[in-house]
Amino acid sequence: MAEQPPPHIVILPTPGMGHLIPLAEFAKRLVLHHHFSATFLIPTDGPLSSTQKSFLEALIPSGISHLLLPPINLSDLPDHVHIETRISLTVTRSLPSLRQALQSMLSTTRLAAFVVDLFGTDAFDLAFEFNVSPFIFFPSTAMALSVFLHLPILDGSVSCEYRDLPDPIQIPGCIPIHGKDLLDPVQDRTNDSYKWVLHHAKRYRLAEGVMVNSFMELEPGAITALQVEEPGKPPVYPVGPLIQLSSDRPVEDGSGCLKWLDDQPRGSVLFISFGSGGTLSYDQLIELAFGLEMSERSFLWVVRSPNDKIANASFFSANSQNDPFAFLPKGFIDRTKGFGLVVPSWAPQAQILSHGSTGGFLTHCGWNSTLESVVHGVPLIAWPLYAEQKMNAVMLTKDIKVALRPRVGENGLIDRLEIAKVVKGLMEGEEGKHACSRMSDLKDAAAKAISDDGTSTKLLAKLAQKWKSKISN
Repeated sequence: MAEQPPPHIVILPTPGMGHLIPLAEFAKRLVLHHHFSATFLIPTDGPLSSTQKSFLEALIPSGISHLLLPPINLSDLPDHVHIETRISLTVTRSLPSLRQALQSMLSTTRLAAFVVDLFGTDAFDLAFEFNVSPFIFFPSTAMALSVFLHLPILDGSVSCEYRDLPDPIQIPGCIPIHGKDLLDPVQDRTNDSYKWVLHHAKRYRLAEGVMVNSFMELEPGAITALQVEEPGKPPVYPVGPLIQLSSDRPVEDGSGCLKWLDDQPRGSVLFISFGSGGTLSYDQLIELAFGLEMSERSFLWVVRSPNDKIANASFFSANSQNDPFAFLPKGFIDRTKGFGLVVPSWAPQAQILSHGSTGGFLTHCGWNSTLESVVHGVPLIAWPLYAEQKMNAVMLTKDIKVALRPRVGENGLIDRLEIAKVVKGLMEGEEGKHACSRMSDLKDAAAKAISDDGTSTKLLAKLAQKWKSKISN
């Protein structure tokens, strides 16, 4: 008798490396430890970036494959359409080709589950059509997931804009948060991006479960509240931290930054990066440069060309950079070469954060970057730019207390004096020492969560067994 193929999951990532990376790590765990196979069905609106292409081509183990769906047309959208709208429409307009792909797979595989990420819920209609269990992989915090699940209730109880609410909002299990710090797309309720987020939030209850990239020791309040059973609320599985490890693949150190780190004292370097999508305005770039220079502390800065209009200008085009050095203050690189290194556009972040010379991380508070910091025990300076990053910054500074946050001036800029003060505070001040100690504890907790008998490992095993049982019945 021929051996049955392993149970199979279909994964629908929405655009953005920040969504793709944790989903790939999730698939690896299922394939390596629970004997599944997985296919990524990838909606697109044009050619993939070279970063996405090389990432997908390097996906291992062999049980993971990917299929690019035919590109859809978004030419009817305004030039500066919000990310949430663009992502959601990329999925919605890909549904016909997604249906064909699923139909083809059903004839050769045993589909155990259909997993979409946070803005992919319109694809649930196909899961129901083909009788495949629909699940959500939420690549951000348990706190942000709580906001999504409660947004339909908030929407009906609030008459003004959230940013105008006089009192903080209390999300179950979470630190109270001011409306102005909620995720960007809910800040204007007349906007298409808010309507899309609300649309998806209402559909979350159609899922049979939600996997969240966090772990109990990191967000105990939010996760405990999420796991309280309520009618119509799907079960929540914290399965993190799922990050791309520095040992996963060889890295070309074209900029020489890792070699430079080798020559620095242990824990002495502040790493500065705003992720694959984050961009600063020109004026803010100048202030950051002068602030780093004034701090006289060692730094490694991944600098990107500025954009004065939007903070996520690189989200869909991580590789399309002009020469970012041309925007730096005159003489900056020469004046700081004794204690700083500037690299253009990209650096091997996982390798940098795991390096012994890295003692701090100035970050946009994207969740992948935050989890990498936790896993490697690196304390933070929180500098949120877009999406849910302000919420993350509140949690990291006020709740978990592993980050310092510079004060924004009345002109909307963080000035050079404030930057220098916060850099010194993290790298040698008492606040920095406390953040470092707290982060060291979380590093140990993260390792334990994904160990053989850790909480996240056990929950993923429980989920895998649930999927296997369903297709064997």
